[in-house]
Amino acid sequence: MASIRRRETARGQARYDVRIRLGGRVVTRTFQRRQDGDRWARLVEADQVRGEAIDPRAGDVPLEDYATRWMASRRLAPRTRELCADLHTRFVAPALGRVALGRITPERVRVWHRDLAVQVSENQAAKAYRLLRAVLHTAADDGLIARNPCRIPGGGQERSPERPFVTPETALALVEAFEHRYRALVLLAATGGLRLGELLGLRRCGIDLEGGAVRVDEQVVQLRDGTQLRSEPKTAAGRRVVAIPSVTVDALREHLDRYAEPGPYGIVFCGHEGGPLRRATLYNAWNRARAEVGADNATLHDLRHASATLAAQAGATTRELMSRLGHSSPQAALRYQHAAPERDRELATRLDEIFSRPREGRAMEPGKQQAQVDDMAPNLGP
Repeated sequence: MASIRRRETARGQARYDVRIRLGGRVVTRTFQRRQDGDRWARLVEADQVRGEAIDPRAGDVPLEDYATRWMASRRLAPRTRELCADLHTRFVAPALGRVALGRITPERVRVWHRDLAVQVSENQAAKAYRLLRAVLHTAADDGLIARNPCRIPGGGQERSPERPFVTPETALALVEAFEHRYRALVLLAATGGLRLGELLGLRRCGIDLEGGAVRVDEQVVQLRDGTQLRSEPKTAAGRRVVAIPSVTVDALREHLDRYAEPGPYGIVFCGHEGGPLRRATLYNAWNRARAEVGADNATLHDLRHASATLAAQAGATTRELMSRLGHSSPQAALRYQHAAPERDRELATRLDEIFSRPREGRAMEPGKQQAQVDDMAPNLGP
């Protein structure tokens, strides 16, 4: 129970000291009005009943100090740790780093998020917001703050515009524009939908030319300082076997004969001097190729997008897309189940055939009309 004691200052002004035990120690707050002290005491006592009472001094830790310990204590992949540190250093620490955890209010977070979205970009603001929200969520679990002040609806949601669809014709043109030693990699990205890290992590033993498949069980992550780290995929779903078409099998067969490292564990895609292929080398080759074919806005990752979209248009279910792409949630796979403009026009044309033919044959006998519709059914396709 809280106790309230009235006293007078040296100037004869009334003050009310509210004393209450929190976390094994006595906390005192002073108010100018009795009703304010009563209100605070009731709120704290209600929090104690719910098990949510927090010692006000517990939140005196600066956000920067706590965030540093938070990142050090988490089990993060090297690249993820690097990205978190970069987001904190560039976007969170300058505005909130020296602010005590207990003084970070929802309003302060909203103003920071709004200013960051204007000054940098909405997507960068979303990334930084997700990091701040995760840090303060742990602070609330640790009993340093009563509640996470990150309460912006959709504040951590990125809204990237949909990438342009790379058609099979453009993908083949890009393959032809590459120097020969990289063509199999680009073709495998376009037909197998592998991520760049997965492509760079492939070994000879993961290529099944007879079965027409590629086994993904490793990836190569490159840090900012150029260090390349080989590891397992981030999720269990990332370990998978991907079927590939014969055109890719033929390209891989030639590539293995000419460019890959020897031995079952030899690296499939190597640099000119041997050893792992550097991302900068591949990106330079990509920029030259896309300039040659006029696909200036296309990125290397767009080939994975194109592969997934074509698989969806060929009739792949959500579960099949998840398995093929290495996704652990349906949400990620569903984004590829949209229609390209050409496919949408084809469907509209087929619908026109369905609705116009019966109308032209309205004078026909009912049985013949039904037979005509039945004859068309096999041609509708998926």
